[in-house]
Amino acid sequence: MERTLVIVKPDGVQRGLIGEITTRLENRGLKLVGMKFIHMSRELAEIHYRIHKGKRFYDGLIDYITSAPVVLQVWEGPNVIMAVRHTLGATNPIEADPGTIRADYGMQMERNLIHGSDGPDTAAAEIANFFEADEILEWTRCTDPWILV
Repeated sequence: MERTLVIVKPDGVQRGLIGEITTRLENRGLKLVGMKFIHMSRELAEIHYRIHKGKRFYDGLIDYITSAPVVLQVWEGPNVIMAVRHTLGATNPIEADPGTIRADYGMQMERNLIHGSDGPDTAAAEIANFFEADEILEWTRCTDPWILV
């Protein structure tokens, strides 16, 4: 089963969208297997966004992600990375498809509410940055036979 990381960013937390975002992913049929509420340190933010180091928006991105609490979630399911990314919508909310989280709640790329891993290797590395192995639960959901084949 595939896993991915989702971060409800500071604007999503401040706007009270944690429940809405979580509900949309649960309604999709994905299984939540890990969750934390943290105020991300600058050091952790720099590790998470290291691929953007040197880009013009990097400093602002670090300031933004560390400006208020975030919710870290690990989701599990078949093709979960693609399912999450389609549910979130395009990075730029103005370009996101109607019905996606970013299209419904976002206006600017700099305040796009959520992060979702972009591939299996990235997901594994990002999850390891934020979660210890014993913080991710293995559990059986009684609805799985009705959602998954």
